[in-house]
Amino acid sequence: MWILNNKVYDTTPEEYQGFVYMITDLTNDKKYIGKKFFWKPKTLPVTKTRKRRVKTRVESDWKKYYSSSKEVMQLVESNGKDKYKREILRLCLTKGDCSYYEAKYQFEYDVLLNDEFYNELISCRIHSRHVRKKK
Repeated sequence: MWILNNKVYDTTPEEYQGFVYMITDLTNDKKYIGKKFFWKPKTLPVTKTRKRRVKTRVESDWKKYYSSSKEVMQLVESNGKDKYKREILRLCLTKGDCSYYEAKYQFEYDVLLNDEFYNELISCRIHSRHVRKKK
């Protein structure tokens, strides 16, 4: 289960694109910070009633998701899901917001310099127009 503000969060919100999360290994208190989108794109094929392809979105696997980190995924699989706490740090309206806040939290927590984190990489490309409303 995902936790947001100390409450269980399991509703897929229409207005948000994704979230930034922290997963905590309860056996050793090591953490991982990442982002996940609520939605994934889907292209519907041309049919007899539809003359062209239509792009739409469908719910992602966010409720079952544990990490993009291979190390964290292997640990969850071997230790069991009950040994990990999944917290939503921030809901994001846009994909740009997700990228910005994921990097912001990763730098604030010094995830690459701190042995308390599983993160091994910070990667981001964010254009100012994707987060301009923040100014």
